[in-house]
Amino acid sequence: MHSANHTSGIKISVDAMGGDFAPKTTVEGAVLAARELNIASILVGNESLLAEELSSYDHSGLPIEIRHAPEIITMDESPLNLIRKKKHSSIRIAFDLVRSGEARAVVTAGNSGAALTASLFVLDNMKGIDRPAIATAMPTLAGSVIVIDAGANTICKPFNLVQFALMGSVYVQCLLGTENPRVGVLSNGEEDSKGTKLTRESSALLKDSTLNYIGYVEGKEVFKGDVDVVVCDGFVGNVLLKVSEGVAETIVAALKHEIQKSISSQLGYILAKKSFDDFRKWFDYANYGGSPLLGVNGGVIISHGRSNAKAIKNAIRVA
Repeated sequence: MHSANHTSGIKISVDAMGGDFAPKTTVEGAVLAARELNIASILVGNESLLAEELSSYDHSGLPIEIRHAPEIITMDESPLNLIRKKKHSSIRIAFDLVRSGEARAVVTAGNSGAALTASLFVLDNMKGIDRPAIATAMPTLAGSVIVIDAGANTICKPFNLVQFALMGSVYVQCLLGTENPRVGVLSNGEEDSKGTKLTRESSALLKDSTLNYIGYVEGKEVFKGDVDVVVCDGFVGNVLLKVSEGVAETIVAALKHEIQKSISSQLGYILAKKSFDDFRKWFDYANYGGSPLLGVNGGVIISHGRSNAKAIKNAIRVA
């Protein structure tokens, strides 16, 4: 299953058994990434299942290989099993490939707790970083904003948030090309007296840092585009993420419902269809692909459990 040369020389290992619709979506995503973006990948999982899935596509000459992993860490399983009981799980072997240098980054839509555990135990933290954090891109009126941490650490200390701010700032600078990114701490008001002990102490530390810290950011300000990096603990960040997804899906469903009520609404929809489609794309996580886990020695992209093939393709692109 070894492949022809590809342009970048970079290989991405894909936890092909991870996600609600794997391995169908993970294999198709890898095929799309190879065909459209010329990115090489190593699909990790049950060899016969993956080979069978791959055979339904014309993959001759595509830079895709398969690595056998007989075990799977399920969504409801303890993440520690990848160290204790299942050293041959697809997620563990996918991370091992990054550690050995055979792959440059890993993509997984599987158990996110297991992805975090593998990052810490297999890849280890970067020097000077106490805890890695998930950096998720969210749409704004001016482009996008990075929310960090979006779910890796539910209990944090102020210095953790300062490290998240630093990692988010570097990520935005290097990957999005934003000079001197504006950093804000997510809070329940803009006044210094608001927030929790964690946000107040983090804010004080960030004011003394060399980062471009602009102060507290309220939830309603996140999507306006006046800030580049929003810093919070993983509990708050994950709630923000899930609420935003839910609101977007509800708006689309409510609009559909209203449009179907009358002929004039349906005619209006036909005229405005492109705007509706653009709105849906704006909030579609499949376009973002996945979120990097920053602060570990190796590229780690954590994708949505419901990822479709397009989302996996984009996760491989992000990786």
